[in-house]
Amino acid sequence: MAAGGAFLLWRRSRRRRPAAPRRPAEPRLPVVLAHGLFGFDEIVMGGARHAYFRGVPDRLAESSWDVRLSRVPRAGSVEVRARELAAFVRSLDAPKVNVVAHSMGGLDARYAISRLGLSERVASLTTVGTPHRGTPLADLGVGLSARVGLRRALEAAGMRLDAFDDLTAARLEVFNVEVPDAPGVAYGCVVGAVRHRRQVNPLLLASYLYLRGRAGDNDGVVPAASQLWGNVLAQIEADHWAQIGWSRRFDAGEFYAGLLRELRGRGF
Repeated sequence: MAAGGAFLLWRRSRRRRPAAPRRPAEPRLPVVLAHGLFGFDEIVMGGARHAYFRGVPDRLAESSWDVRLSRVPRAGSVEVRARELAAFVRSLDAPKVNVVAHSMGGLDARYAISRLGLSERVASLTTVGTPHRGTPLADLGVGLSARVGLRRALEAAGMRLDAFDDLTAARLEVFNVEVPDAPGVAYGCVVGAVRHRRQVNPLLLASYLYLRGRAGDNDGVVPAASQLWGNVLAQIEADHWAQIGWSRRFDAGEFYAGLLRELRGRGF
């Protein structure tokens, strides 16, 4: 009888004991953030250093996530940029990584994984605001530059427009056939779009309105329909720049933290 009472008291004491604090769920693999067209890993503005993913690396560092920032040519072709990305990933001391890529960076990553053998080093690819089927803005820009002679002038000055060519609908139609998904790599996407013009950065308003008339919902640079590739992990109300932290309307740092938690929940 005494032994039974002691057992009940022991069980009650265990129930009252506060649970040990749980550590945030971290991806078990390093995460590589890949930038888009005209992107950078870091720039200096007004004496302060800013990352392309503005505020995002610091926010992720608070939870001790292992995040690496890649850097590729700002306006190179997808192939050129992909080779730099592949070299960067292979230089890391990790058997595999998760790649989270914004805009054109998603095309770079797809090419590197499928065509450059990087599938052996990438567990998952998540694209954010990536023009998988091109953007009418690229078609417009390439057409105008050819008609007014701007392309020849820029290339004479050493500025190539290969990146813009690679973002046209016609080029992406071929790209999607020639660059199939690699077996063993999990592909996911985040689709960004805004519903009202007041949510768009003023510098993106003209392109937002143009795209809305041509392709419907968009983020000011890429139509929402073009951003679909693999599993849709999230749909966010954020323009193309807000997606990487360059807006007070959208908490990009918290969004990417949640995205990494999602990856962790999927076993990456």
